[in-house]
Amino acid sequence: MSSLYFSALRTYVLIILGASFSSIQTFLFGQIDMKIKLIRGSSQGTVVAYYMSSDQPNRDEIDFEFLGNVNGQPYILQTNVYAEGLDNREERIHLWFDPAKDFHTYSILWNIHQIVFMVDQIPIRLYRNHGEKGVAYPRLQPMSVQASLWNGESWATRGGHDKIDWSKGPFVASFGDYKIDACIWIGNTSFCNGESTENWWNKNEFSSLTRVQKRWFKWVRKYHLIYDYCQDYGRFNNKLPKECSLPKY
Repeated sequence: MSSLYFSALRTYVLIILGASFSSIQTFLFGQIDMKIKLIRGSSQGTVVAYYMSSDQPNRDEIDFEFLGNVNGQPYILQTNVYAEGLDNREERIHLWFDPAKDFHTYSILWNIHQIVFMVDQIPIRLYRNHGEKGVAYPRLQPMSVQASLWNGESWATRGGHDKIDWSKGPFVASFGDYKIDACIWIGNTSFCNGESTENWWNKNEFSSLTRVQKRWFKWVRKYHLIYDYCQDYGRFNNKLPKECSLPKY
């Protein structure tokens, strides 16, 4: 068997900045669902991260990062993709609910065609495999599933202007009811690259969004997107990364 389906109702609580946990096994393609409830109240300067990473010098990584804020201000959800050690692919949105009030499901669908970031099954971001056009894509390095709570006060909230208010601690983020349906790395990419009943995520029907998913994706982009690296001409001296001019789906 080359794939793993695992779910759990167990809840993990991170209450100390610098706390983290990680899967023992690594995976090459699949879908990960994680229920998370974020820090309540004044969370400025904190970063709650849920991601996949290969932990190599030229690492691949797929990130959800929740950037804390002062009490009453919305969280910012930042996503990023590292491919062959290069990142600078940040996007940011405001969520349409309070993520500290209850658990919500944050998902990564990673296959040979695309990476889809989802919130409660709504696609909020796509990163397409344009490898044939010279765009780096995570496709060879197996990754573990990781989560952490850490001190990002140098940059996370208003560019580092709002620091952690330590008097508001402890800072509690809860993780639970997770599901890993992914291809376990056993040293051979052929086990994970193909289409099969086990590797359902690689099937052609998951090579793009459905019609309904496209409508939701456009809604997120129109009403909730606050930063897209592909629109930041100043950052890249008017030479945007190649994938910015290519189709998202």
